[in-house]
Amino acid sequence: MKIVLYALIGFLLIGCGDDASTQNKVVEKKTQVKEQVEENVESAKKAITETAQEVKETAQEVTKEVKEKAKEVTKELKETAKEAIEEVKQKVAVTKDGSTLYKTCAACHGADASKAALGKSQIIKGWSAQKIADALNGYKSGTYGGAMKGLMSGQVKNLSPEDIEVLSQHISKF
Repeated sequence: MKIVLYALIGFLLIGCGDDASTQNKVVEKKTQVKEQVEENVESAKKAITETAQEVKETAQEVTKEVKEKAKEVTKELKETAKEAIEEVKQKVAVTKDGSTLYKTCAACHGADASKAALGKSQIIKGWSAQKIADALNGYKSGTYGGAMKGLMSGQVKNLSPEDIEVLSQHISKF
């Protein structure tokens, strides 16, 4: 019986030893897994931070490119608009003839530009188109004219450069 008792005690001791060893292995494994998880979390945080920085940089580059493209498109649109306006002005200038524009002038300068307007101005009949254009532009800018300056500036203020050119050509043919 002593032998059985010793055997039983030995068996229990061996079994207890295995349990302690197994528990130690489990604790070690848990520690290893915990450390690995922490490393993976840190690695994931680092990757997320790097990716966020890359996304931020890419967004900044795209924003810069979009702004540059918008400037280019705006510039192109302005140029196209200017060209379209010029085309319209040219078409309008063509549709306005000198005789239509001169009707306003004829009241003071006479039907053939041979009168001194209100008895105070020069007779413009025989002037060159350039001299007439210079005078009209001067009245418009306020740099030309004597006694009739105030009256004439009001008459020419709404004339476009094309109108002045057409009108000057018309008057010069009298």
